[in-house]
Amino acid sequence: MATIPTHWLILTFGLLGNVVSFMVFLAPLPTFYTIHKKKSTQGFQCIPYVVALFSAMLWLYYASLKANTTLLVTINSFGCFIETIYISFFLYYAHKKARIQTMKMLVLLVVAGFGLIVALTHFLVKEMITRAQIVGWICLIFSLCVFVAPLGILRQVIRTKSVEYMPFLLSLFLTLSAVMWFFYGLFLKDYNIWVPNVLGFTFGIIQMVLYVIYKDKKNTNDQQKLPTDQVPNHVFILDQAEKLPEQIIDIVKLGGLNNKPTEKSPVASLHQQYGGPPRPLVQASA
Repeated sequence: MATIPTHWLILTFGLLGNVVSFMVFLAPLPTFYTIHKKKSTQGFQCIPYVVALFSAMLWLYYASLKANTTLLVTINSFGCFIETIYISFFLYYAHKKARIQTMKMLVLLVVAGFGLIVALTHFLVKEMITRAQIVGWICLIFSLCVFVAPLGILRQVIRTKSVEYMPFLLSLFLTLSAVMWFFYGLFLKDYNIWVPNVLGFTFGIIQMVLYVIYKDKKNTNDQQKLPTDQVPNHVFILDQAEKLPEQIIDIVKLGGLNNKPTEKSPVASLHQQYGGPPRPLVQASA
């Protein structure tokens, strides 16, 4: 049985890695469409995009020091380009505080951090092979730290029994990306590439397993909520004659608060008494 030449395997997995990573880089587009539509960054943070830009710049620098890494150059060049657009877009719509925090991160991580790595390795390390090894170790350690980041999401999924904040497609593409780059680094015999992707593949599989387990389960808080059409609309207020702000309201059965109260209902009485709409004493989180 004929074996496939190594250089064809490197080319194949490199191209597949480029395609999958390209999809991963484009994953935030719906987020930025929402930001553009609402003309505000709302609660979104720019940290993932600054980190992604720094990571792409590191790998691009590493690829420039190695031979036969054209496919590593192409995808990380695109990564630098698209992440720069994301950050610029974020800065344009961000409020003053978020804009200042983002600029601080850019200066600290991208300008100072990356600039220091390039300067130290360029001026202190004369041999190209040694310089590539040092930069490779930096890339490896940083990639391991990035791949460990999903641990917080995994813990949240297990705790809440909800996959609301763990999109399946993104987890799938990240796992496939780790697989492609693992084999690319393996056949290229570059442990700086394949070692961190072992961790990325492992966490990706765990994410997808958790998604399968909890995809049909709702948040425990949601499970405690009863449908409003099944709960009688009765609110009993004890001691209504006492008109004090500190009056104690004993809610025996609370339901149908979304319905407009009638003038004779206790809810309407409370509304008129305090000049505002009533609030439930216990509100389940969505």
